[in-house]
Amino acid sequence: MSKHTILIVDDVDFNRIILRDILEEEYNVVEAEDGIQAIDYLFNAAQQPAIVLLDIMMPEMDGHEVLALMRDNPVTERVPVVFITAANATTHEVRGLQEGAQDYIAKPFNQEVVLARVRNLIELNLYRQDLEQQVQKRTDKLMRTRDNMLEAMANMIECRNLESGQHVKRTSLLTELMVQTMQARGMYADELDTENGRMIIKAVPTHDIGKIGIPDDILLKPGRLSSDEFDVIKTHAALGSDIIHNMLADDDDRAFFHHSYDICRHHHERWDGKGYPDSLAGSDIPLSARLLAIVDVYDALTSPRVYKPAMSHEQAKQIILDGSGTQFDPDMVAVFNDLEQEFERVHEMQM
Repeated sequence: MSKHTILIVDDVDFNRIILRDILEEEYNVVEAEDGIQAIDYLFNAAQQPAIVLLDIMMPEMDGHEVLALMRDNPVTERVPVVFITAANATTHEVRGLQEGAQDYIAKPFNQEVVLARVRNLIELNLYRQDLEQQVQKRTDKLMRTRDNMLEAMANMIECRNLESGQHVKRTSLLTELMVQTMQARGMYADELDTENGRMIIKAVPTHDIGKIGIPDDILLKPGRLSSDEFDVIKTHAALGSDIIHNMLADDDDRAFFHHSYDICRHHHERWDGKGYPDSLAGSDIPLSARLLAIVDVYDALTSPRVYKPAMSHEQAKQIILDGSGTQFDPDMVAVFNDLEQEFERVHEMQM
């Protein structure tokens, strides 16, 4: 088993020599003569040390400054730090602990104390890392279970709606195309970063989950709906957001919950404010819902339904282009227009 690495940072050669003598039998010891050298090592090391023994009083960059830089860098923020202090340096000890140091050892060094504190901190840090990994594995498993359950519900709704069973797959693929293109162009950069883009794509299968509450005689009606029947159909957006709220409001993955909720509730809003259920307009409509509105309408137009035959790609494309600035976000329509051949290919492959 390889030895853990300990970084000793002290501008006094004698202190480093004593600590090395105490520790080198059990550990791989690396030394830095000052704070600048220590930061250079930490920020460029292939593997971080198991612990840093850090002197406080050093020229140019003292121990407090080194610790602050470490805690501000994601590479080093979790590396345990033990301050090396003078016997009467209580003020420095308290400040160091408040700033994020785990412990301190006082000069002159006591071999048994140094070894005990180093061993205990390394063991505690390894235990923390193992516990975090176990929690993350459990969280990942729960999220996979949640995603599978939501996708299964979406597929059941498709089957109930007598659709081809591919609507969820196509809308997810087409949304991914739109998201990736918009990200590459720097569009909506504050809202469409990598993580939000990924969560929007994951949330797409939930968009019609509210249709589970629509009666069969309306949902499966082969002819034109009456005004009253259409009012019932429109309730699926609010029903879906209620289901998502009840299922996921306490979910740790808040971004997924918000995108799912917004997509369910608002993917039938219109850019001109004439949509439902909340008559939102323009950029007041959540970005994820504005994006899915184009994808969902395209797929609905080009797919057969119990109440209509499928339209051609060209017909669907023209309807979306004509809806720019009225039904749809014009910037997103422009992206759709650039991707229309890819839309057609995805649709043909999945039919």
